[in-house]
Amino acid sequence: MSAAACIFCKIIKGEIPSFKLFESSSVFAFLDIQPLSVGHALVVPKHHGAKLTDIPDDQLKDILPVVKKIAAASGAENWNCLQNNGRLAHQEVDHVHFHMIPKPNETEGLGIGWPAQKSDMDKLKQLHEQLKSKM
Repeated sequence: MSAAACIFCKIIKGEIPSFKLFESSSVFAFLDIQPLSVGHALVVPKHHGAKLTDIPDDQLKDILPVVKKIAAASGAENWNCLQNNGRLAHQEVDHVHFHMIPKPNETEGLGIGWPAQKSDMDKLKQLHEQLKSKM
């Protein structure tokens, strides 16, 4: 998707109204209009890119401090910071974005299943070496 067609780029440009919480030269934050809980916010880099690996590092450095400020301002004692990449990972908008989702109780906010698997330590050691060599 091009930046011209991107809903988040249109929100950043002011072409689509939003409930803006924060703006800087590299970051834009606003309330989600389909929240999982009260205070659910989105924090996006102004640089358009579909996946985290598409965004230059200098455009990412200020995002988590903004998520932190919004979480503190919300007063949430419990909350999730979520960032998805690709359709199988539940990404709906092809512009990198971080969700700050307050979790006030068991029913509101983000619900997560965690299908953990046992590790084969030899395979884990091989994977470790492979990943480390590429970093």
